[in-house]
Amino acid sequence: MGCTSCATGADGQPKGCKNNGTCGSDGCNKLTVFDWLSNMSLPGDMKPFDGVEVRFKNGRKDFFKVPEELSLSISDTVATEASPGHDIGIVTLTGELVRVQMKKKKVTPDTNTLPKIYRKATQKDIDIWQKARDREADVQKRSREIAIRLGLKMKISDIEFQGDASKAIFYYTAEERVDFRELIKEFARTFNTRIEMKQVGFRQEAARLGGIGSCGRELCCSTWLTDFRSVSTSAARYQQLSLNPQKLAGQCGKLKCCLNYELDTYLEALKDFPKTDVKLQTEKGVAVCQKIDIFKGLLWYSYVKEGMNWHQLKAEKVNEIIALNKKGKKVASIEEYIEDVVTPSEKELFSNVVGQDSLTRFDQPKRSKGKRRNKKRKNSNNTRNRNRNQKKNA
Repeated sequence: MGCTSCATGADGQPKGCKNNGTCGSDGCNKLTVFDWLSNMSLPGDMKPFDGVEVRFKNGRKDFFKVPEELSLSISDTVATEASPGHDIGIVTLTGELVRVQMKKKKVTPDTNTLPKIYRKATQKDIDIWQKARDREADVQKRSREIAIRLGLKMKISDIEFQGDASKAIFYYTAEERVDFRELIKEFARTFNTRIEMKQVGFRQEAARLGGIGSCGRELCCSTWLTDFRSVSTSAARYQQLSLNPQKLAGQCGKLKCCLNYELDTYLEALKDFPKTDVKLQTEKGVAVCQKIDIFKGLLWYSYVKEGMNWHQLKAEKVNEIIALNKKGKKVASIEEYIEDVVTPSEKELFSNVVGQDSLTRFDQPKRSKGKRRNKKRKNSNNTRNRNRNQKKNA
């Protein structure tokens, strides 16, 4: 997603609006909701919904009541009610979709209980808000130095000033409980403002900071992912992945969220597979499972006394053997159920679909110098013979 200001710069490089999600068209934010009812008019006996959705820094959103005398549209900068003072935000959604979003977020769609919007932000409000935002980088650096000096095991990841610069919210991450009473006193004396501390998870921190994942793409949590579900190591086991924490962990230090993307497909495919802890009873001996291949539907079994000799079986054949074992019958050996699996050749795997054999098929072939000389001699001889015949006829 990109706003109208995110044009292309020199040499095809993205210019970017550099507003970090607070651009006027609201196209640089992952929490943007498309208003598909914008071109539709309400029935004559129905009043427009008097609530709007307003977004602040870091993707923080809230719902507010609009006064009757105020008309708002998407991307308007407004001054909203806050405690204390007021805050500055950008309207991201209006109309009936706000009611739908409130139900989705489990908020009572009663605008009388919502905080109010005071007015559209004036130029003075925007100037104060911009000056406060310009201070955030310096305040973050100094606050980290104070936390290190006090010996607190915490990381201050971001700072957010309120629109009127009367309060600053410090977002931090910590693995243990932190006693920051002395830290708040130090912050209040140093920055001369009201202090609020908010602890966020490591996934939320990575979502705000952003970055590039091991896949080469921008992090999912910083582009489109909004709900962070728990990821367990069983998701990696079901997908036959090696339990290497360096490969399975994301930039937040937790297991990657993408481990859950294909988990349901793997679980559905594993329904046709027998359990790996079930042993096959044969007259030759007991066979145990060594390896499975979900994509090809194959399992590898070996006898207990011959652990190095693996035998490849299809999932259907293994289920047949297990069904016979449950009836109290033993098969002669697992070798009887082995089927030859035809492996496709390289030409079949990488077939020429378009019928293009060579990239240089349109180039004219180079002729050797000998052929050129012979052609020139033939042409010269033909012209000589033609001239002689003309002279004789004359």
